[in-house]
Amino acid sequence: MAITRDEVAHLARLSRLALTDAELDQFAGQLDQILAAVARVQEVAADQIPPMTHAAGIVNVYRDDVAAPQLTPEQALACAPAAEQARFRVPRILAED
Repeated sequence: MAITRDEVAHLARLSRLALTDAELDQFAGQLDQILAAVARVQEVAADQIPPMTHAAGIVNVYRDDVAAPQLTPEQALACAPAAEQARFRVPRILAED
């Protein structure tokens, strides 16, 4: 299947592109090469190969959510520079309005 110069001119009109005669000839050849490459890829594609989104298989890398021992509030606040009501005390960064 070859793309003709007239088909390129028609596509250019639909796309509202102003192409010169030289550009029409150049793009006809380039589009023909692109379509030939796509046709070759379609020949290689086998029905036994499932469609893929990635070249390699993706596995879940997350770990299971398992309960583990936790720090008590007193242990967590033991090295804090300041604590108040079982929470870290930090300097105010926003003014109240």
